Amino acid sequence: MNPTIELMKSHRSIRQFTEQRIPRETLLELIRAGQAAATSSHVQAYSVIHVKNPSNRERIAELAGGQDYIVSCSDFLMFCADMKRPTEASERTGAAVTRGTTEQLLVASVDTALMAQNVALAAESEGLGICYIGGIRNNPEAISDLLRLPKHVYPVFGMCLGYPADEPDIKPRLPVEAILKEDVYEDDEAHVAAFDASMQRYYSERKGGNKSSDWSRNLTPLFATKLRPHMRDFLVERGFEMK
Repeated sequence: MNPTIELMKSHRSIRQFTEQRIPRETLLELIRAGQAAATSSHVQAYSVIHVKNPSNRERIAELAGGQDYIVSCSDFLMFCADMKRPTEASERTGAAVTRGTTEQLLVASVDTALMAQNVALAAESEGLGICYIGGIRNNPEAISDLLRLPKHVYPVFGMCLGYPADEPDIKPRLPVEAILKEDVYEDDEAHVAAFDASMQRYYSERKGGNKSSDWSRNLTPLFATKLRPHMRDFLVERGFEMK
């Protein structure tokens, strides 16, 4: 394994940070690294809001479910899928632009995720820790209003960045045999059962708080209670009509 692959495999979410601040030029380099990610047809359908206002960070932490590390990290970034910039640029050339398609929603969301993961890897290569914040989709309308996001822009997730104050265990991943399928989709129930056993051991032994659970049981809230049904209406209101 080369150092880049080792770095990627050592990822863990950091939720405790020191008081050391990230230099401005370092932050700009992280964003430039993010921009180097692949982007569909060179659309670059993303914008990043660097949330510096302390009261705004406190409000976002509250709206995201009480995640205080949004406040305590050195820098907090909001990654937004942005179809406003590219559609307006195309329109200025005289094109008859169609907005709000499902394909545009997918392109912007994928572009944003690829860009953010580049930022995350660049940050970790500099000794920084990161934590994605998907909880911003609990209250996307309030967060959009707070950050004055225009139509055809929506917040996909946030990211905490800073110098780690702890070193949590690396959470296991599914075995590669469950993910990598040859030629056709094959059943992976046996691999999932084995992984549940691994996760049961991980949760019982991990530093910083153990529990009795496994991967399958941890998924239950995502498909039973934490469904975020408001997201469809919110995206339509933002101009992603999903035609």
